[in-house]
Amino acid sequence: MLGPLHGLKVVEMEGIGPGPFCAMVLADLGAEVLRIGREGKEASPHDVLARGRQVLPLNLREPHERERALAFIERADVLIEGFRPGVMERLGLGPDVCLARNPALVYGRMTGWGQSGPLAHAAGHDINYIAISGALHAIGQAGQRPTVPLNYVGDFGGGAMLLAVGILSALWEARRTGQGQVVDAAMTDGAALLSAMFYGFKAAGQWSSERGENLLDGGAHFYDVYACADGKYLAVGAIEPQFYAELRSRCGLADNPDFDHQTDARWWPSLKVKLADLFLTRTQEQWCALLEGSDACVAPVLDWDEAPVHPHNAARGTYVEANGMVQPAPAPRFGRHALRVPPAPQPADADALLARWTQHPTQETVS
Repeated sequence: MLGPLHGLKVVEMEGIGPGPFCAMVLADLGAEVLRIGREGKEASPHDVLARGRQVLPLNLREPHERERALAFIERADVLIEGFRPGVMERLGLGPDVCLARNPALVYGRMTGWGQSGPLAHAAGHDINYIAISGALHAIGQAGQRPTVPLNYVGDFGGGAMLLAVGILSALWEARRTGQGQVVDAAMTDGAALLSAMFYGFKAAGQWSSERGENLLDGGAHFYDVYACADGKYLAVGAIEPQFYAELRSRCGLADNPDFDHQTDARWWPSLKVKLADLFLTRTQEQWCALLEGSDACVAPVLDWDEAPVHPHNAARGTYVEANGMVQPAPAPRFGRHALRVPPAPQPADADALLARWTQHPTQETVS
């Protein structure tokens, strides 16, 4: 069964992190993605972000190989690149050149700092980009240094996903007007955008700039992670009064008047201690037997091996074994399209692919 992006042709300039993640998402949804890679570098079969690609190694400093890249770009709907500003221009593949050859092209540019600004040409990584957005400062325990949230916030959430939204938005407009455009996706912008709700809370006087003092940053006793007797953890998120009441009832706290002060932040530190002591009395499995699946809003904190076999994830097929390894399945889910994990990266038959891209995609009925 074909994905909803069947027929979409994407050229991806090989990079790291958010660019490949964005291209993976488009490939998962049915787009045909050609990765233009560096000569002499083989794609790893364990590179999950590279699934669904055909790979064409080219030396773009050679005019005839650059022209070959342009032949694909001329027939593509989307180009994705994640180099520092100016690199594609120096290679002769900047937006002006590509859009002159293909006016409807959506030219997606993924960087940390963006295409402009004082830091645009500086090196950096996810941790740097989320640092200046305010997001890194907000994550962590009270009195402790900020916690590094892997590279979810900058690379993948604020970077790749925002680039995907920008590309699809520009494609919608290009289909109506025939005019493509550049999409400048910066991780600093994206991480800031992900913080929109918290800026609203701050403006309303409902959020402190100090870590670990707020509703959703581990400050509240009813929204935090607690250790169990076996050293494993529970995630508790009983925010709404009815869910908080369910948590109290199931934990034997319904008659404890101290827990009546749910929304009074002055009580949070002492109530966190009480809950911490309580959760240490049973193992994670025992607590899950009592709380998981109820409206108490409690879930086990699972590791990389445990998550794929959790009953809920298993029932939904959230993780699958494909291409010789366990990996996340494509998402989201569609009513008329059953997405499948695309194959591991494969060498491109450049001539056959170019011939196919020259033709119009055929419409196929999805049952």
